[in-house]
Parts: sequence; structure tokens; C-alpha cells
Amino acid sequence: MDESTLRVLLEVSADGLAVLNGDGRFASVNPAATHILGLPAAELLGRRAPFPLDDHPASGERPRASWSAPDGRRRDLDYRVAPLDGGGHAVWFSDVTDVLRQRERLTAIVRAASSVADTASLRATLDAVAREVVMTGNIAAAQILALDDPREELRVLGMAGFGDAHDFTERLSACRRLGARMHFMDAFERGAPVVVRHRKQVIMADPSWAPLHAIMGYPDWDGFAAVPLVARGLTVGVINAYYMPGEDPGAGSLAFLEAMADHAAVAIDIASLMAQTRSHERRRLARDLHDSVVQQLFSMRMQAKALRAQLDGPDADPARVRRGAEELAELSQSALADLRGLVFELRPLDLAERGLVDAVRAHAAGVEARTGLVVDVQAPPGADLDLALDVQEDLYRIVQEALHNVVKHARAGTVEIRFRRSAGGGLAVAVTDNGSGKGRAAGEAATGGPGQDTLGLVSMRERAQRWGGLLTAGPRAEGGWTVGVTLPGPGTRRAGTGEGRNR
Repeated sequence: MDESTLRVLLEVSADGLAVLNGDGRFASVNPAATHILGLPAAELLGRRAPFPLDDHPASGERPRASWSAPDGRRRDLDYRVAPLDGGGHAVWFSDVTDVLRQRERLTAIVRAASSVADTASLRATLDAVAREVVMTGNIAAAQILALDDPREELRVLGMAGFGDAHDFTERLSACRRLGARMHFMDAFERGAPVVVRHRKQVIMADPSWAPLHAIMGYPDWDGFAAVPLVARGLTVGVINAYYMPGEDPGAGSLAFLEAMADHAAVAIDIASLMAQTRSHERRRLARDLHDSVVQQLFSMRMQAKALRAQLDGPDADPARVRRGAEELAELSQSALADLRGLVFELRPLDLAERGLVDAVRAHAAGVEARTGLVVDVQAPPGADLDLALDVQEDLYRIVQEALHNVVKHARAGTVEIRFRRSAGGGLAVAVTDNGSGKGRAAGEAATGGPGQDTLGLVSMRERAQRWGGLLTAGPRAEGGWTVGVTLPGPGTRRAGTGEGRNR
């Protein structure tokens, strides 16, 4: 390639082109190169180029160099090198910083979504989201704060990049009492992102931030952005990002933060719903205790008083005392059976030994004993042998809740619980009653129908969806009501440890 041709290429190329001398220094650059590198040609000529001429990447990989621009931002450059006949090298290069950053952000978003789906602990989930934010390369530290009311104390639910910050919440509260200006509160109250450039120098010079100087001074950061966490139209917290010097917390980065904020908000919302579900289950258990065991204990107390009165009277009849004692023994036996059943419902630990179907049969027997409802459980042999333990527990809870709704709302005489194999090797369970479901509008199936326990239906649906399953609930044409759940085969099988849950 002659010199005149090379100079033409240098001028017209949209990518950076440069000629390096034998020492690897810039001898000539085109306008695109000066734009990418952020320096005029006069300052580049004679400066050592960032391209390692002896670097030979693995086959199929493109060599990449790093360049620190005058504005402090690091630029990632893909390049190609070709030796020149008269000595030196020609280098073609392009700025791939934004492409790599976008790839990092997309990867972080995917991993954050996986964390929300797979991690049971809210703190572990949001710590993982905060770590993904920091791993994108231009953010030094991140926090995820939950806040129910601006006047209340903040809760730090996720953090990365701050080193030892175990007492961050207490220090932050101290700063609030000193009157420190907290821009993330603006993001929370307005429901919109807030960006503050060169924020660190202001914080480190402000006495009201003194309790946090040691922690905030540790990461190398400069600008700041706060994005609200919004779940179902309600702001539940903020995500704070602390940007490295030279990095702009502007619109391009805000789109990434907003995506991560969506994942964090979903995790907080799920945790809240699960807490409501657990509270609902505790209330239901308390009602069952009152309706069964407490009532029987009251009857036993009255029976014991009657026996004592008979024994203390002048005309004690041994036969009557014997009958009373037998009735008292039956009451105590029934109360003990009910109590054991309710304890089992708290956590059916022996699912691993007895299996789902037998556990459902035991629960059905307890319901029959307490209510007089006839419950028929039908299942093919080995219907639950290959289900992971956590899947069995969620199915058990679905059946338990469906039976509870029958007892509470249906005015039914019989219930059929049917297990069957579905297409693709999955499992389907249906709970069908002969109660007052007939005549309900078809649209009521979505909310459980009149009188149905909506929160209970939400709980059942969440348990089914956790395993990729589908839950339906609605009236039958011939009368009564059916709750059905179908789980697919993949993802519900028993792992080697006996655990199969993907979270």
C-alpha cells in the first residue's frame, strides 16, 4: 500500500485509522481517530499508542485495548494491526465502550431477573441485584433502600461496593437527624429519577454527613443517581448508584438502572405478598384451632365438671360416671387427633416419608372428622414418587386451601380430590365439590366467586406458578366448584438431594 493511498484511507474512514512508527507511537491519525481518542492530532503525534503490537489473541477473538480519555473516561477499543512495507504499522480501531457497557447491562438485567426468581431471601435477592449493578464497570457502589413512609426509618435491603458497612442504616439515620440533604428522598417522593453530578465532594465537605464520611469515602465515585422502585403503582423504595469519576450518570445509564429497579421492586412486592399469604395461613390455622380443638377442650372441661358433680353428689351412679368418663376419653382422643393434624399443617415434615398422596389422605381424614364432609381421594399408584419435596409441599398447600374454601363457603356434602398424570409427564390435581357453585357467573372464576377467599386463591395461584404450573377455579355445569392445578414435568422432578425447587 503506497503512502498516498494510505492517506486517502486515513481521511475518509469513519473508524479510527493511525500509522504507528517502529516504537509504537502515533505517526499519523485520521479525524475519526482524534474524535475517538479525544485529543487533537497535534497532541497525539509522538504519543505512545495503546495498542500492544505483540499481542496475539486466541483464534476468533478480536484484540482489545483500553484508552484513558482526557475527560477521565475509559474507552474500550477494538483494533486490527497490519505491518507496513516501509516499517511501522497501520492500525484500524473502533470505540466499543458503549456496546460493551450495554452488553454488561443486559447480562446484569438477566442475572438480576434470575435472582428475583430463584432466591428465597429478600436480602439475598437485593444484594445480588446491587452486585449486578456494580459489576457493569462504570458504577462503583449501589444501594437498594426500602421505605414505607418518608418520615419513617429507612431499611437497607441490598448493598454492594461499600466494604464494611454493617451499620450503614444507623449512620444514615444520624445524618437525617443532622439535617443532611438526601436527594434519593426526592426520587422517592416524586416517583422519578434524580441525577446529581459531582455529589461526593459535596457530601465529604458537609458536616451533616459526617457519620457516613468513613463509608462514603471508601469507594472511588463522583456522580450519583437515584431511581424509585415502583410496584403496582406504589413507590416502595429507591435504588442508588454511585458512578466512578468521569462517568456520566445520564439518560443512557438511567435506562439500565430503571430496569434493575423494576426487578428490585418485584422482589419487594413478592416478599410482601408472601408475608400476607403467611399471615393468612396463620389466621386460618387459628380459626381451625378455635373451631375444632378449642371447642372440644371446652366440651371436655364441661364434661369433667359434670363428672365431678356426680361423684360429689349423694347418689353417685357408677354406670353414669363410666359413660361420662368414656365420652371424656373420646373427646380427648378426637382433640388430640385434630391437634396433630393442625400441627402437621404447619409444616408437613413427613412428606418425604409418607408422600403427597398419603399426606392429603391424612388431611382429608381430619377434615372429615371435624366437619362431617365426605372427602374421597383418588390417585394412581406412585403419583408423587418423582416429585421434589418442595413441589409436594406446594401441592399439599393448594389442596389444603381448596378444602378450606369448600368447608367455609360451598355448603357441600362431598368432595373429590383426584390426582392424575397430565400430558408431558406432569401432574394434575383437581378438588371438586357438590356445593353451591352452580349459577355463578363464569367471570367469577378469576376471583374465586362470591364469598371465596381471594387471598387464598392468590396463594394457590402463586404456588402453582412457582413451578410453571396453571391454576384454574370455577363452577361446574352440573353444580359445585372445581379447583384444578396442572404442573409440567420439567423442573418438578426430585433432584439427587431430594430438593427440586428452582429458587
